[in-house]
Amino acid sequence: MTGRGHVRPNGLEVPAIAVAALVALATGLVIRAGGDPSAGSAVLLAGLIVTGAPLAWRTVRGMLQGHFASDIVAMLAIAGAVALDEPIAGLVVVVMQSGGESLERYAEGRASAAVRALEQDAPHIAHRLNGEGPEVEDIVVDAIDVGDLLLVRPGEMVPCDAIVVDGRSHVDSSRLTGEPIPVSAVPGVALLSGSLDIDGPLVIRATAIAGESQYARIVDLVRTAQASKAPLQRLADRYATWFTPLTLVVCAIAWLASGDVQRVLAVLVVATPCPLILATPVAIIGGINRAARQLVVVRNGGALERLASVNVAVFDKTGTLTVGSPEVERVVTLGGRSEGELLRMAGSVEQGSGHLLARSVVQAAIASGATLGRPESVEEHAGQGVAGRLDGHAVLVGSRGFVDARAPGAMAAFGSAAATAGLRSFIVVDGAAAGIIEYADQLRGGLPPFFSKLRALGIVRLVLLSGDSAAHTAAVAAEVGISEVRGDLLPGDKVAVVQELVDSGARVLMVGDGTNDAPALTTADVGIALAGHGGGIVAEAADIVILGSDVTRVADAIVIARRTLRVAKQSIRVGLGLSGAAMVLAAIGLIAPVPGALLQEAIDVAVIVNALRTSRTPRRPAGRELPDTTSGPSRQTVIISEATLQA
Repeated sequence: MTGRGHVRPNGLEVPAIAVAALVALATGLVIRAGGDPSAGSAVLLAGLIVTGAPLAWRTVRGMLQGHFASDIVAMLAIAGAVALDEPIAGLVVVVMQSGGESLERYAEGRASAAVRALEQDAPHIAHRLNGEGPEVEDIVVDAIDVGDLLLVRPGEMVPCDAIVVDGRSHVDSSRLTGEPIPVSAVPGVALLSGSLDIDGPLVIRATAIAGESQYARIVDLVRTAQASKAPLQRLADRYATWFTPLTLVVCAIAWLASGDVQRVLAVLVVATPCPLILATPVAIIGGINRAARQLVVVRNGGALERLASVNVAVFDKTGTLTVGSPEVERVVTLGGRSEGELLRMAGSVEQGSGHLLARSVVQAAIASGATLGRPESVEEHAGQGVAGRLDGHAVLVGSRGFVDARAPGAMAAFGSAAATAGLRSFIVVDGAAAGIIEYADQLRGGLPPFFSKLRALGIVRLVLLSGDSAAHTAAVAAEVGISEVRGDLLPGDKVAVVQELVDSGARVLMVGDGTNDAPALTTADVGIALAGHGGGIVAEAADIVILGSDVTRVADAIVIARRTLRVAKQSIRVGLGLSGAAMVLAAIGLIAPVPGALLQEAIDVAVIVNALRTSRTPRRPAGRELPDTTSGPSRQTVIISEATLQA
């Protein structure tokens, strides 16, 4: 319908109107059959007035606001049925109109709560240090002033943009940047509001008030994008722009040719656009259900309509095209120890660390079959490395700077291997260079055939966006065959890129998986979130949610959307064609109002049966298979730049 089906006309919900109309229709017919035609007619007429008036008033109100859509003919049919004392025909129209709106309302589902979720998840309390003393005062984040010293405890979020003054910790900023490597928080490092302190208390100095910090900007970006997104003109209303005037012309011809108002009412009844009211929501419900069976949750019918027409696809990198968790790619040996022994030693001293790379080393050592030892005198330096003793040997595992400060001679022995690009940890045993652990972020499986399938579906541009370095983002793009690449982006930068595409006239699909992607998802014509890590805010901001991390299901969603719209249009055209033929017969006096209403019911059934085909999985003709996108995990890997770790 018009999108106004959400309004409560005169206090009654649309489903209640449909039920009330059915009750009035059944009651009046029973009383008539019981031998009291006048009482039965009175009940029918009263029921028509009570249930039809809210729908008619809502349509009139919409017309006064400039909305001329598919329910105008239905309103005229209801008004004509009241005026000509044809309550049965009028009640049938009420049932079909309100029932169709109920179906559409069900198909649309609930509205996104992205902004509310973001605001609820934001830090609300800050711990302010008073002067140079140990006193800590809890304040609301809105009371923070630039220059305030604040204490952030492990497990708490940074309440505003700030610089670290004292303390050392790892800080998880993935919800803002999309990158999984924790930031090494040491004095002088700038932190973004919304980052999570992982393992050590920090004293920070506020550089911006909470309302002007990065997290607040993300909230504002999502809110602004939601408010500025143009409303979709419903499929039914696009057809109504010509069908409604045509109906009124036929009514005028019938009146001028015969002067019979019954013919005019009959034309209005058979022309009541129930195919418009029913075909789209029924087809979309079927499409939504079919998508759900493939683990694709579509929030509303509008999203499915928009998805059917997209021609540009924008992807986040980390967590969307890559797994998002660096793994051990290989161990380079420089001394007499084997790869397995070096991995066992490194994994043993890293056991107690919470750093993402340390966990990867431990998992790789266990996966290799090694039995981890119990290290002694373990010291961890946040974001830099770990030192300890294992089986009588002094073991260092960490960054170039960490090793160079503790064993400068060993660092020199690594030679050219230490100068190459990539993310790596250096292993020193008893002061001598022993080996290098190289890490890589794994690409998700089936990406090349997936992008080929998108191109076959008419996606003319593929764009990759990331908060990671431009060089690393370009390397990932080259691996999967994407030519348009942007790196080093903050959430606002991603929004700007997507908005630029939308403004150019492209119909843009955006796929992401992190909070930092939420504003861009909301800005795009269709936002799709991968919920493999729990969904959260990014799922709330998206129009469509894929349950899991299989990005190749995006292609499946596009196929479902296009078939759904194709079937809906077919149902509308067939239904309107039959209604048009019935209008001609009614105009020349061959169909009366009540038989016309029943005929319209038969047309409605045909429309519904056809529209229900969208819930079925179609058989593909032989030789028309698209590339398979469901292959197992890829063995492809991309080396992460060391700049990522230092970001």
